[in-house]
Amino acid sequence: MDCSYFDAGACRSCTHMGMPYSEQLAGKQRHCQGLLSAHAGLEWLPPVASRESGFRNKAKMVIGGTARNPTIGILDADGHGVDLRRCGVCSAGLLACFPVLADFIRRVHLTPYDLPRRTGELKHVIITESPDGEVMLRLVLRSEQTVPRIRKHLPELLAALPQVKVVSVNLHPEHKAVLEGDREILLTGQETLAMRVNDVTLHLRPQSFFQTNSDMAAALYRQGREWVNELAPASVWDLYCGVGGFALHCAAPARTVTGIETSSEAIVSARLSSGEAGLAGMEFQTGDATAFALAAEESPDLVIVNPPRRGIGKELCGWLEASDVQHVVYSSCNAQSLARDLAALPSFTARRARVLDMFPQTTHYEVMVLLDRAA
Repeated sequence: MDCSYFDAGACRSCTHMGMPYSEQLAGKQRHCQGLLSAHAGLEWLPPVASRESGFRNKAKMVIGGTARNPTIGILDADGHGVDLRRCGVCSAGLLACFPVLADFIRRVHLTPYDLPRRTGELKHVIITESPDGEVMLRLVLRSEQTVPRIRKHLPELLAALPQVKVVSVNLHPEHKAVLEGDREILLTGQETLAMRVNDVTLHLRPQSFFQTNSDMAAALYRQGREWVNELAPASVWDLYCGVGGFALHCAAPARTVTGIETSSEAIVSARLSSGEAGLAGMEFQTGDATAFALAAEESPDLVIVNPPRRGIGKELCGWLEASDVQHVVYSSCNAQSLARDLAALPSFTARRARVLDMFPQTTHYEVMVLLDRAA
């Protein structure tokens, strides 16, 4: 894949841009195998390749420039907007939204936030596309000042982009390096975006996390389901469950599945998906994964963990070591923290591993490992 923004030096986010994709994938496989080389008996399944371009289902775009001439993309080193509305890693559905959003910003006169001067209102737009082509739009604002104008002109935006089903405003009044604030104002009657993944429909709320590559998310959940069903555990915990992707894929008759996630928004989504599908034996709770495990009176047969980049940490590793858990499915977006966590689990043997290229054109990837308690 080639990118004019990368070639011009306007954006260097995709550090592997221009490298043949086969080399990218092979390099990620080598990198992961090197980090997990201490596990001599580990069976490596073939890596799962992604599309090279148009794979991102989510765009977090900084708004720069002026209300009359906004940029949609990133900021340069001086805090000025760089327009990336033709970014090649974004899906065609996302790309179709950007020019209409630029017109909407002009029409409503949404002044972009000026980072150096700390003035203006519109900081970011966050757009997510479902596998069925429906869209969630979030406008990150410094205050509620322009919300009435946005409400007034919203019907025009929805008429121009009928695929947009959920619209919200996120309030981020502080000047700090985080993408969004805590408060969300829903502007549409529809509250969730339906994400149809394999044979499971997940419901995504505005502040819920979902993988940025729908095809790779589907492959990830299929692999998890395959390993879990092969082992046929009677009880499963899905820690760091998000909106319930792994948990809902692992539902089965006579099996109890418990999902734990710190985001209450995600848990509402997971419960909605489970209830809509009529699944029995499912339970979702808001809470910290480690605290939940430490407080539990019994341990399950199998634990799925899909932590953030920092990994699961010493405390949860220690609990797993001392527990009766027989199997762990570990899905990681950071093979370095994965390697550290596996070293803290000497009672378990890493049996199988698979690299899934969730993030083409970058150094990042997802890796799944199946662990069995050593005999």
